[in-house]
Amino acid sequence: MAEETEIRTYDPPEEFVRQANVKDASVYDEAEKDYEGFWEERARQLHWFKEWDQVLKWDPPEAQWFVGGKLNVAYNCLDYQVEQGRGDKAALVWESDEPGEGKSYTYSELTAEVSKFANVLKGLGVKKGEPVAIYLPMIPELPIAMLACARIGAPHSVVFGAFSADSLRDRINDCEAKVLVTADEAPRGGRKTPLKKNADEALADTPSIENTVVVRRTGEDVDFTEGRDNWYDELMQEADAECPAEEVDSEDILYILYSSGSTGKPKGIVHTSGGYLTHVKATTSWVLDVKDSDVYWCTADVGWVTGHSYLVYGPLSNGATSLIYEGTPSYPEADRFWDIIERHGVNILYTAPTVIRAFMKGGTEDLEKHDLTSLRLLGTVGEPINPRAWEWYHENVGGGRCPIVDTWWQTETGGIMISPLPGITATKPGMATLPFPGISAGLFDEEGNEIEGPSDSGNLVVKRPWPGMLRTLYKDPARYKETYWEKYGDVYFAGDGARRDEDGYYLITGRVDDVMNISGHRISTAEVESALVGHQAVAESAVIGRQDEDTGQAIVAYVILEGDREGSDELIQELNQQVRRTIGAHARPKEIIFTPDLPKTRSGKIMRRILRGVAEGEQDLGDTSTLADPSVVDDLKAARQ
Repeated sequence: MAEETEIRTYDPPEEFVRQANVKDASVYDEAEKDYEGFWEERARQLHWFKEWDQVLKWDPPEAQWFVGGKLNVAYNCLDYQVEQGRGDKAALVWESDEPGEGKSYTYSELTAEVSKFANVLKGLGVKKGEPVAIYLPMIPELPIAMLACARIGAPHSVVFGAFSADSLRDRINDCEAKVLVTADEAPRGGRKTPLKKNADEALADTPSIENTVVVRRTGEDVDFTEGRDNWYDELMQEADAECPAEEVDSEDILYILYSSGSTGKPKGIVHTSGGYLTHVKATTSWVLDVKDSDVYWCTADVGWVTGHSYLVYGPLSNGATSLIYEGTPSYPEADRFWDIIERHGVNILYTAPTVIRAFMKGGTEDLEKHDLTSLRLLGTVGEPINPRAWEWYHENVGGGRCPIVDTWWQTETGGIMISPLPGITATKPGMATLPFPGISAGLFDEEGNEIEGPSDSGNLVVKRPWPGMLRTLYKDPARYKETYWEKYGDVYFAGDGARRDEDGYYLITGRVDDVMNISGHRISTAEVESALVGHQAVAESAVIGRQDEDTGQAIVAYVILEGDREGSDELIQELNQQVRRTIGAHARPKEIIFTPDLPKTRSGKIMRRILRGVAEGEQDLGDTSTLADPSVVDDLKAARQ
């Protein structure tokens, strides 16, 4: 391992520890002694119509949790909260794309809305076990539609609102949904995505769809197909506000969520009801420390798993007040995020490193206009966070007083797997720290041998089943086994690499398929990116490996500079030294390209195939329609000339 600068450790603040949901470190030992018993105790926090006969049935790679148990996820998130006296408490607080517009639902009001829409779906012929496709903006009708599906036992398949008509079509056809729930348009950042128009294009080739339900979001005129299309508000006016929650089996499907696959065909990841809800309820309480008095904000779009687990199901099953925001971090002004936190008195902020780095680039001026003292806990999700961004987040957003929970998990895992417990864990910037109690993580080498103790690198695995795990890939069990279990047998391979230090803390180094082979050295793109961003001049970087006659692959780094800083040969030398210092001479980029922006999807994911194409001089870079700003491609080409 290359010589590293000393990493500072942050102990949980005493005031935070005093009121933390979990503050006794013995929970780790207790969970390790009897992990099935640990998860059974967590499951008892839920409402069950019928208790399970067996905690876990494990026939690798097939897992069943709380076998024979009957429950309803929507009942747990709504009715059960009302029964516990939260009927008049805010469940969802919606902030529109435009400042000052919004809406709030109490638990009683949300229960009634969900029941009405559940009756709407039943009226359209949806039966238990029949998937429903949802293609909506970040509006309250999105969680309402999800919970309505859960109420009647119909799996939902949420399609991210920025996906194209082709992507929507493929997902509908794969799950054979009978009903699509969409909207006229999706406002975001002052722009509007024509959802209904996209849906109509998709529905030209989706034979399973019998009906659509269309929410009037902007009121824009849209094409309407009589006999197929229905207005949401008109159906809701006629719907009964009473709908009994269906008793579903613990292993019945709650949702299907499509994730990118290496083959290009999306993977329909299946999550079931009892185990998944047990996992997300427990981690929301223990990791995110949500309390009755909190206003909690997860900034993720519900189109991704983070929005499913930690904007909808985790918070509501804990009786929390969950904020849902439709817009972008900087519309109409650069201080929009901080304005929302101040106005709503947000106590817990759970966001992505991409967002944090964007704010770093703009400095602290916008942030300093607002009172952020309501915040008491910060979280990060979606990708590894480099230490400098972690420190910036801690000092400037949290005022040095808020613990940070850096969480590692995946669409496949359903819920948080590795993370600090904020009332217990001493944190280190950039490190996800320890597996959650009841989770058994490890590092394996390529040959399948477990790596013990501190390690420079390894493949991150989960060594035994956990309640929130995916059960299969929809209609493709062979691909499920091949993708996740073929490499190590009955050990789940996450596809991510990690390092582990002398304290047993994990540092996630990124996807192992984002590993470059430079003259026989395996180097993670995330590791080089983190080293570059460690330089004070760099706001963000993206690294790829391009073909090279001499070394197999050569490292190419795209770098966005802070403020109005300009690139120079001198700065390139400094950055190379920075990488050499942090990782080693073998990791120095062969080429550093200064660019004003990177090619990102609307969700913030960097499209590395485009960066690779530019670096290798390709003229045809394929489909760029999913980029937030397609003009970035021309800028990248110009920057390299």
